[in-house]
Amino acid sequence: MSTEVLLNEFKECSEHPYRVISAYKQEGKKVIGVLPYFAPVELVVAAGMVPMGIWGSNKKTIAMAKEYCATFYCTIAQLALEMLLDGTLDQLDGIITPTICDTLRPMSQNFRVAMEGKLPCIFLAHPQNRKPAFGLQFTVDQYMHVKSELEKISGNTITDEALRDAIKVMNRSRKARREFVKLAGQHPEAISAVERSAVLRSAWFMEPAVHAEKLEELNEELSKLPASNWKGKKIVTSGIICDNPKLLQIFDDNNIAIAADDVAQETRAFRVDASEEGDPMMALAQQFADQDYDVLLYDEYSNKNRRADFVVQLVKESGAQGLVLFMQQFCDPEEMEYPYLKKALDDAGIPHVKLGVDQQMRDFGQASTAIQAFADVL
Repeated sequence: MSTEVLLNEFKECSEHPYRVISAYKQEGKKVIGVLPYFAPVELVVAAGMVPMGIWGSNKKTIAMAKEYCATFYCTIAQLALEMLLDGTLDQLDGIITPTICDTLRPMSQNFRVAMEGKLPCIFLAHPQNRKPAFGLQFTVDQYMHVKSELEKISGNTITDEALRDAIKVMNRSRKARREFVKLAGQHPEAISAVERSAVLRSAWFMEPAVHAEKLEELNEELSKLPASNWKGKKIVTSGIICDNPKLLQIFDDNNIAIAADDVAQETRAFRVDASEEGDPMMALAQQFADQDYDVLLYDEYSNKNRRADFVVQLVKESGAQGLVLFMQQFCDPEEMEYPYLKKALDDAGIPHVKLGVDQQMRDFGQASTAIQAFADVL
């Protein structure tokens, strides 16, 4: 299959996830919505169901969700609830609601109240201290609860063998996405910023094994390309999410390529694999414990500024000339980390620009001006 055909397939899935849900339902499959992030989708796969990422929407406005949550909650969470209330996600068979940030903790209860009697809501609390033995055990206990609830929905028992197979599927998916990010950074002439986002975003909506297989095929085609002679600029993106095609088109219009990213919806989600040996439930807990350099995760070495150093090193290793930070509106963790991230970037001589974004943006004139000006100084 040609690169163009594959990219169009990923784009179609990325732009129309509701059609994807409908297709799975017509095949008789059950679909579980998974809110951001670090939820163990391996359990969904092992139960014989399809995980469906819920990351808000760039096409909807917030109306019904305002009855349940404060206006200062981030639009990702509000729009996830909006889609549950307005019927967009009626075909889901259940949702998993992690509590990875201060917004998702109360929002998990809003989901439960709003969907009571309509949709099973599986609560998932991750531990703050995830690395010690007691933290690992807490994670296992939480995952066992998720496992039990998924078994009720699916009617299937999640065996250790099924879970190990699911871990292999997700490891394959993560490996393919890591390879794609590297190849896309090496060949910006073949993969635009808009196309890059569509490929990575579609992974949240397609069956993991199917997406991995198609992405491996795309990676093979990209690996055959001659060395790029890119004349434009290269940057690294950072933030929770930056998947709006109209916003990313500004990069393409200004000959700016994304060399690498530190985005939660993108690379942060597939940095770490789970062990395919031993107790599979503990392997998933250890995978979560091994996650690092994330603004939403506690770092016992926070006094060493490890995350800022990681981002600086990412920019240097990628060959990028600067960083664009997509600051999610009303995201307290991101806002609080910005001063020390800015200091680390400034100390390293790395230019950066901070853009305030949310999924209710309709006018991109200001962002376009800022990105054009940033390109001029790189």
